[in-house]
Amino acid sequence: MPSRPSAKALLRGLPILAAVGATLTLTSCSTSNISGMGFEKNLSSVNDTSLSLWQGAWIAAGVVGVFTAILILWPVFRHRRKGDEVPKQTQYNIPTEVAYTLIPFIIVAVLFYFTAKDETKITKVSPSNVAVHDITVNAIQWSWQFTYKDSPAAPTITGTPEKPPLLVVPQGEKVRFTLTSSDVVHGFWIPAFMIQMQTLPGVTNHLEFTANKIGEFPGRCNILCGRNHSQMLFKVKVVSPSDYQTYISTVKAA
Repeated sequence: MPSRPSAKALLRGLPILAAVGATLTLTSCSTSNISGMGFEKNLSSVNDTSLSLWQGAWIAAGVVGVFTAILILWPVFRHRRKGDEVPKQTQYNIPTEVAYTLIPFIIVAVLFYFTAKDETKITKVSPSNVAVHDITVNAIQWSWQFTYKDSPAAPTITGTPEKPPLLVVPQGEKVRFTLTSSDVVHGFWIPAFMIQMQTLPGVTNHLEFTANKIGEFPGRCNILCGRNHSQMLFKVKVVSPSDYQTYISTVKAA
């Protein structure tokens, strides 16, 4: 008749069971009711796609951090030296080695899968004849140029470090951005929308999103591009579709 496992054996297996449980939790839990962790929900079409990835990554990091701290503190207090007796020397422990190899692989594989899936959605761009609006963003040292292709005249707003430009977009309508750079590598970044894409000299990138909420949101360059990098600021203003058309007409007339 097989003997029952001792309490010590069960205790030694708890870390492995906890790691497996944490892994299953990370790969199956829903983030629909979790806080935005600094980001407002439903602010843009990109938020709708990437917010759950953002939340899941932080939850995974938190669980892994807590579990790692437990593994470090457990032997400190549980197996501290109590006398001159030398502890039992163990050459290897196959279940433990399999666990600490397999569990990180599963976590990384899950994060990679969801990252690749969301990145595909975020970077997907409609053909130029399908997108409702088309705006060209050109980065310069050290400001931005916004050209509104909606108007036949294609008016361009050029900012300066002293006077950051305003990027106006319509609420609830798809906008296709063409990103370029006149000099060095810059980063087109709207933190509230969870959007960032590089503007590269000699390379044209495209980005597309829909702003869902009326308001003003800061934007900036997030790649070190020169001595006035910190002044490469702009502001995104989301307005109603009718106000957007009024703005385009005003810019065209000016």
